Amino acid sequence: MSTIFGVLRRRILTPSTSETELEKRGFHRKSPQAQEQLERIGRVFLEGYGYAVEARSTAEAEEMLETVPRTYRGFAYEGAGMGAVVHDALPGHSGRLEGLLTGEGRHHIYMVYIGIGWAMARLPKFLWPDVRKTDPLLRWLILDGYGFHQAYFRTDEYVRTPDAEHRFSWAGGPDAYSARAIDQGIGRALWFVGGTDPDFVANLIAAYPAHRHGDLYAGAGLAATYAGAADEEELRRFAERAGEHRLRLAQGSAFAAEARRRADTVIEHTHLATRVLCGTTPERAAQVCIDRMPAVGDQGGVPAYEVWRRDIAADIAALSTPQKGADL
Repeated sequence: MSTIFGVLRRRILTPSTSETELEKRGFHRKSPQAQEQLERIGRVFLEGYGYAVEARSTAEAEEMLETVPRTYRGFAYEGAGMGAVVHDALPGHSGRLEGLLTGEGRHHIYMVYIGIGWAMARLPKFLWPDVRKTDPLLRWLILDGYGFHQAYFRTDEYVRTPDAEHRFSWAGGPDAYSARAIDQGIGRALWFVGGTDPDFVANLIAAYPAHRHGDLYAGAGLAATYAGAADEEELRRFAERAGEHRLRLAQGSAFAAEARRRADTVIEHTHLATRVLCGTTPERAAQVCIDRMPAVGDQGGVPAYEVWRRDIAADIAALSTPQKGADL
Protein backbone atom coordinates (compact mmCIF):
# COMPACT_ATOMS: atom_id res chain seq x y z
CA MET A 1 0.00 0.00 0.00
CA SER A 2 1.29 3.46 -0.91
CA THR A 3 2.62 5.74 1.78
CA ILE A 4 1.65 9.40 2.17
CA PHE A 5 5.03 10.27 0.68
CA GLY A 6 4.29 8.10 -2.33
CA VAL A 7 0.96 9.80 -2.86
CA LEU A 8 2.64 13.20 -2.62
CA ARG A 9 5.33 12.13 -5.11
CA ARG A 10 2.64 11.11 -7.55
CA ARG A 11 0.64 14.32 -7.18
CA ILE A 12 3.67 16.53 -7.55
CA LEU A 13 5.41 14.67 -10.38
CA THR A 14 2.56 13.33 -12.53
CA PRO A 15 1.60 15.47 -15.55
CA SER A 16 -2.04 16.51 -15.80
CA THR A 17 -4.35 14.25 -17.82
CA SER A 18 -5.50 17.37 -19.68
CA GLU A 19 -2.10 17.30 -21.38
CA THR A 20 -3.25 14.22 -23.31
CA GLU A 21 -6.41 15.81 -24.75
CA LEU A 22 -6.22 16.18 -28.52
CA GLU A 23 -8.02 19.52 -28.50
CA LYS A 24 -5.60 21.00 -25.99
CA ARG A 25 -2.62 19.68 -27.93
CA GLY A 26 -4.01 21.05 -31.18
CA PHE A 27 -3.94 17.62 -32.80
CA HIS A 28 -6.16 16.56 -35.70
CA ARG A 29 -9.42 14.90 -34.67
CA LYS A 30 -10.56 12.34 -37.21
CA SER A 31 -13.54 10.96 -35.32
CA PRO A 32 -14.87 10.73 -31.74
CA GLN A 33 -13.87 7.05 -31.65
CA ALA A 34 -10.28 7.71 -32.69
CA GLN A 35 -10.05 10.65 -30.31
CA GLU A 36 -11.26 8.55 -27.39
CA GLN A 37 -8.75 5.79 -28.20
CA LEU A 38 -5.79 8.16 -28.33
CA GLU A 39 -6.84 10.04 -25.21
CA ARG A 40 -7.40 6.82 -23.32
CA ILE A 41 -3.90 5.70 -24.25
CA GLY A 42 -2.60 8.97 -22.81
CA ARG A 43 -4.54 8.49 -19.58
CA VAL A 44 -3.30 4.91 -19.18
CA PHE A 45 0.29 6.05 -19.80
CA LEU A 46 -0.05 8.55 -16.96
CA GLU A 47 -1.60 5.89 -14.72
CA GLY A 48 1.44 3.69 -15.27
CA TYR A 49 3.74 6.62 -14.63
CA GLY A 50 1.91 7.34 -11.39
CA TYR A 51 2.11 3.73 -10.23
CA ALA A 52 5.89 3.68 -10.68
CA VAL A 53 6.34 6.96 -8.82
CA GLU A 54 3.88 6.29 -5.99
CA ALA A 55 4.47 2.64 -5.11
CA ARG A 56 6.62 1.65 -2.14
CA SER A 57 8.34 -1.03 -4.21
CA THR A 58 8.65 -2.27 -7.76
CA ALA A 59 6.53 -5.30 -6.88
CA GLU A 60 3.73 -3.04 -5.64
CA ALA A 61 3.95 -0.94 -8.82
CA GLU A 62 3.76 -4.09 -10.96
CA GLU A 63 0.77 -5.34 -9.02
CA MET A 64 -1.08 -2.17 -10.00
CA LEU A 65 0.20 -2.27 -13.57
CA GLU A 66 -1.09 -5.81 -14.03
CA THR A 67 -4.66 -4.61 -13.31
CA VAL A 68 -4.66 -2.53 -16.51
CA PRO A 69 -6.67 -4.20 -19.33
CA ARG A 70 -4.46 -6.20 -21.71
CA THR A 71 -5.24 -3.93 -24.66
CA TYR A 72 -3.66 -0.96 -22.90
CA ARG A 73 -1.22 -2.59 -20.48
CA GLY A 74 1.82 -1.89 -22.65
CA PHE A 75 1.12 1.83 -22.52
CA ALA A 76 0.96 1.62 -18.73
CA TYR A 77 4.38 -0.04 -18.66
CA GLU A 78 5.69 2.64 -21.01
CA GLY A 79 4.54 5.24 -18.51
CA ALA A 80 6.06 3.17 -15.70
CA GLY A 81 9.41 3.23 -17.50
CA MET A 82 9.31 7.00 -17.41
CA GLY A 83 8.12 7.01 -13.81
CA ALA A 84 10.84 4.61 -12.70
CA VAL A 85 13.57 6.87 -14.08
CA VAL A 86 12.03 9.94 -12.44
CA HIS A 87 11.67 8.01 -9.15
CA ASP A 88 15.33 6.96 -9.23
CA ALA A 89 16.42 10.54 -9.95
CA LEU A 90 15.00 11.72 -6.61
CA PRO A 91 17.41 12.01 -3.67
CA GLY A 92 17.60 8.78 -1.71
CA HIS A 93 15.78 6.74 -4.36
CA SER A 94 17.14 4.03 -6.63
CA GLY A 95 16.49 0.60 -8.10
CA ARG A 96 12.98 1.18 -9.48
CA LEU A 97 14.02 0.96 -13.14
CA GLU A 98 16.27 -2.05 -12.61
CA GLY A 99 13.50 -3.78 -10.67
CA LEU A 100 11.01 -3.09 -13.44
CA LEU A 101 13.30 -4.43 -16.16
CA THR A 102 14.02 -7.65 -14.26
CA GLY A 103 10.49 -8.13 -12.96
CA GLU A 104 7.14 -8.16 -14.81
CA GLY A 105 8.36 -5.26 -16.91
CA ARG A 106 10.68 -7.61 -18.80
CA HIS A 107 7.63 -8.80 -20.75
CA HIS A 108 7.09 -5.18 -21.83
CA ILE A 109 10.79 -4.39 -22.19
CA TYR A 110 10.37 -2.52 -25.47
CA MET A 111 7.78 -0.22 -23.93
CA VAL A 112 9.78 0.32 -20.73
CA TYR A 113 12.82 1.35 -22.79
CA ILE A 114 10.67 3.83 -24.70
CA GLY A 115 9.49 5.23 -21.37
CA ILE A 116 13.11 5.89 -20.37
CA GLY A 117 13.32 8.28 -23.30
CA TRP A 118 10.26 10.16 -22.08
CA ALA A 119 11.99 10.75 -18.76
CA MET A 120 15.18 11.95 -20.44
CA ALA A 121 13.14 14.51 -22.37
CA ARG A 122 11.87 15.91 -19.06
CA LEU A 123 14.91 15.64 -16.80
CA PRO A 124 18.08 17.75 -16.89
CA LYS A 125 20.93 15.80 -18.48
CA PHE A 126 22.84 15.30 -15.23
CA LEU A 127 19.88 13.25 -13.93
CA TRP A 128 19.70 10.96 -16.95
CA PRO A 129 20.23 7.25 -16.21
CA ASP A 130 23.48 5.70 -17.36
CA VAL A 131 22.35 4.33 -20.71
CA ARG A 132 25.65 2.46 -21.10
CA LYS A 133 24.24 -0.07 -18.65
CA THR A 134 21.24 -0.79 -20.88
CA ASP A 135 20.97 -3.41 -23.63
CA PRO A 136 23.19 -2.27 -26.56
CA LEU A 137 20.56 -3.31 -29.11
CA LEU A 138 17.38 -2.13 -27.44
CA ARG A 139 18.75 1.13 -26.05
CA TRP A 140 17.93 2.85 -29.34
CA LEU A 141 14.29 2.54 -28.31
CA ILE A 142 15.10 5.07 -25.60
CA LEU A 143 15.60 7.65 -28.33
CA ASP A 144 12.36 6.53 -29.94
CA GLY A 145 10.66 7.53 -26.69
CA TYR A 146 12.57 10.80 -26.59
CA GLY A 147 11.48 11.63 -30.13
CA PHE A 148 7.87 10.78 -29.40
CA HIS A 149 7.85 13.04 -26.37
CA GLN A 150 9.32 15.98 -28.27
CA ALA A 151 6.88 15.69 -31.16
CA TYR A 152 3.93 15.20 -28.79
CA PHE A 153 4.71 18.01 -26.36
CA ARG A 154 6.86 20.34 -28.49
CA THR A 155 4.82 19.97 -31.63
CA ASP A 156 5.51 23.44 -33.02
CA GLU A 157 9.25 22.79 -32.99
CA TYR A 158 9.33 19.14 -34.01
CA VAL A 159 6.30 18.77 -36.28
CA ARG A 160 5.02 22.11 -37.48
CA THR A 161 8.59 23.21 -38.28
CA PRO A 162 9.72 20.05 -40.12
CA ASP A 163 12.92 21.59 -41.51
CA ALA A 164 14.24 22.52 -38.05
CA GLU A 165 17.36 20.75 -36.82
CA HIS A 166 17.64 19.63 -33.20
CA ARG A 167 21.08 18.75 -31.93
CA PHE A 168 21.27 15.71 -29.68
CA SER A 169 24.16 13.86 -28.09
CA TRP A 170 24.23 10.98 -25.61
CA ALA A 171 26.48 8.19 -24.39
CA GLY A 172 24.43 5.42 -25.97
CA GLY A 173 25.85 5.41 -29.47
CA PRO A 174 26.90 7.47 -32.50
CA ASP A 175 25.19 10.84 -32.81
CA ALA A 176 24.82 10.30 -36.56
CA TYR A 177 22.34 7.49 -35.92
CA SER A 178 20.73 9.14 -32.90
CA ALA A 179 18.84 11.54 -35.17
CA ARG A 180 17.38 8.61 -37.07
CA ALA A 181 16.23 6.82 -33.91
CA ILE A 182 14.62 10.05 -32.73
CA ASP A 183 12.85 10.35 -36.09
CA GLN A 184 11.37 6.90 -35.56
CA GLY A 185 9.82 8.21 -32.35
CA ILE A 186 8.64 11.37 -34.08
CA GLY A 187 6.98 9.20 -36.73
CA ARG A 188 5.19 7.25 -34.00
CA ALA A 189 3.95 10.52 -32.50
CA LEU A 190 2.69 11.69 -35.90
CA TRP A 191 0.07 8.94 -35.73
CA PHE A 192 -1.25 10.77 -32.65
CA VAL A 193 -0.73 14.30 -33.96
CA GLY A 194 -2.61 13.29 -37.12
CA GLY A 195 -5.43 11.70 -35.15
CA THR A 196 -4.88 8.31 -36.90
CA ASP A 197 -6.03 9.87 -40.19
CA PRO A 198 -3.78 8.18 -42.83
CA ASP A 199 -3.83 11.07 -45.28
CA PHE A 200 -3.21 13.68 -42.60
CA VAL A 201 -0.30 11.67 -41.19
CA ALA A 202 1.15 11.04 -44.65
CA ASN A 203 0.96 14.77 -45.40
CA LEU A 204 2.80 15.52 -42.15
CA ILE A 205 5.57 13.11 -43.14
CA ALA A 206 5.76 14.56 -46.65
CA ALA A 207 6.59 17.98 -45.18
CA TYR A 208 9.87 16.69 -43.72
CA PRO A 209 13.08 16.46 -45.77
CA ALA A 210 12.93 13.37 -48.00
CA HIS A 211 15.84 11.57 -46.32
CA ARG A 212 13.81 11.37 -43.09
CA HIS A 213 10.67 9.81 -44.57
CA GLY A 214 11.71 6.17 -44.16
CA ASP A 215 12.28 6.42 -40.41
CA LEU A 216 9.14 8.51 -39.94
CA TYR A 217 7.05 5.89 -41.73
CA ALA A 218 8.63 3.12 -39.63
CA GLY A 219 7.55 4.89 -36.45
CA ALA A 220 4.09 5.58 -37.82
CA GLY A 221 3.73 1.92 -38.82
CA LEU A 222 4.52 0.87 -35.27
CA ALA A 223 1.89 3.23 -33.87
CA ALA A 224 -0.71 2.29 -36.48
CA THR A 225 -0.33 -1.33 -35.41
CA TYR A 226 0.14 -0.96 -31.65
CA ALA A 227 -2.21 1.98 -30.91
CA GLY A 228 -4.65 1.34 -33.74
CA ALA A 229 -7.84 3.38 -34.31
CA ALA A 230 -7.78 2.83 -38.07
CA ASP A 231 -9.85 0.44 -40.18
CA GLU A 232 -8.71 -1.78 -43.04
CA GLU A 233 -9.37 0.75 -45.79
CA GLU A 234 -7.46 3.44 -43.90
CA LEU A 235 -4.49 1.15 -43.31
CA ARG A 236 -4.40 0.21 -46.99
CA ARG A 237 -4.47 3.87 -47.96
CA PHE A 238 -1.64 4.59 -45.53
CA ALA A 239 0.44 1.79 -47.08
CA GLU A 240 -0.20 3.27 -50.52
CA ARG A 241 0.84 6.73 -49.35
CA ALA A 242 4.09 5.28 -47.97
CA GLY A 243 5.13 4.45 -51.53
CA GLU A 244 8.84 3.60 -51.70
CA HIS A 245 8.93 3.48 -47.87
CA ARG A 246 6.34 0.70 -47.74
CA LEU A 247 8.81 -1.77 -46.25
CA ARG A 248 9.87 0.65 -43.51
CA LEU A 249 6.19 0.97 -42.61
CA ALA A 250 5.97 -2.82 -42.47
CA GLN A 251 9.09 -3.06 -40.32
CA GLY A 252 7.52 -0.75 -37.75
CA SER A 253 4.35 -2.81 -37.82
CA ALA A 254 6.38 -5.99 -37.21
CA PHE A 255 8.05 -4.34 -34.23
CA ALA A 256 4.61 -3.62 -32.77
CA ALA A 257 3.54 -7.22 -33.32
CA GLU A 258 6.62 -8.49 -31.50
CA ALA A 259 6.05 -6.06 -28.60
CA ARG A 260 2.49 -7.32 -28.17
CA ARG A 261 3.46 -10.98 -28.66
CA ARG A 262 6.15 -10.81 -26.00
CA ALA A 263 3.72 -9.24 -23.53
CA ASP A 264 0.84 -11.56 -24.49
CA THR A 265 -1.32 -8.55 -25.42
CA VAL A 266 -2.06 -9.32 -29.08
CA ILE A 267 -5.53 -8.00 -29.91
CA GLU A 268 -7.85 -8.11 -32.92
CA HIS A 269 -6.41 -4.92 -34.37
CA THR A 270 -2.90 -6.43 -34.31
CA HIS A 271 -4.13 -9.12 -36.71
CA LEU A 272 -5.73 -6.56 -39.00
CA ALA A 273 -2.74 -4.22 -39.07
CA THR A 274 -0.09 -6.87 -39.70
CA ARG A 275 -2.24 -8.47 -42.42
CA VAL A 276 -2.53 -5.14 -44.23
CA LEU A 277 0.90 -3.63 -43.52
CA CYS A 278 3.07 -6.78 -43.36
CA GLY A 279 1.04 -9.20 -45.45
CA THR A 280 1.17 -11.82 -42.71
CA THR A 281 0.01 -12.71 -39.20
CA PRO A 282 1.19 -11.08 -35.97
CA GLU A 283 2.88 -14.35 -35.02
CA ARG A 284 4.91 -14.56 -38.22
CA ALA A 285 5.78 -10.86 -38.18
CA ALA A 286 6.93 -11.17 -34.57
CA GLN A 287 8.94 -14.30 -35.41
CA VAL A 288 10.80 -12.38 -38.11
CA CYS A 289 11.87 -9.88 -35.44
CA ILE A 290 13.01 -12.68 -33.14
CA ASP A 291 14.86 -14.60 -35.85
CA ARG A 292 16.63 -11.51 -37.14
CA MET A 293 17.69 -10.18 -33.73
CA PRO A 294 21.50 -9.71 -33.98
CA ALA A 295 23.70 -11.79 -31.75
CA VAL A 296 26.75 -9.59 -32.33
CA GLY A 297 27.63 -5.90 -32.08
CA ASP A 298 27.65 -3.11 -34.65
CA GLN A 299 28.74 -3.98 -38.16
CA GLY A 300 31.02 -1.72 -40.17
CA GLY A 301 30.01 1.35 -38.21
CA VAL A 302 26.30 0.63 -38.69
CA PRO A 303 24.48 0.08 -35.37
CA ALA A 304 23.23 -3.48 -34.93
CA TYR A 305 19.79 -1.97 -34.33
CA GLU A 306 19.74 -0.57 -37.88
CA VAL A 307 20.99 -3.89 -39.31
CA TRP A 308 18.13 -5.57 -37.42
CA ARG A 309 15.58 -3.19 -38.91
CA ARG A 310 16.90 -3.70 -42.43
CA ASP A 311 16.85 -7.48 -42.08
CA ILE A 312 13.29 -7.40 -40.76
CA ALA A 313 12.19 -5.27 -43.72
CA ALA A 314 13.86 -7.68 -46.15
CA ASP A 315 12.19 -10.72 -44.62
CA ILE A 316 8.79 -9.02 -44.50
CA ALA A 317 9.28 -8.20 -48.20
CA ALA A 318 9.73 -11.90 -48.90
CA LEU A 319 6.57 -12.72 -46.95
CA SER A 320 4.34 -10.01 -48.38
CA THR A 321 5.94 -9.45 -51.84
CA PRO A 322 5.45 -5.65 -51.84
CA GLN A 323 5.89 -3.51 -54.94
CA LYS A 324 9.23 -3.76 -56.67
CA GLY A 325 11.87 -1.18 -55.84
CA ALA A 326 10.54 -0.44 -52.35
CA ASP A 327 13.07 1.24 -50.06
CA LEU A 328 14.93 -0.89 -47.54
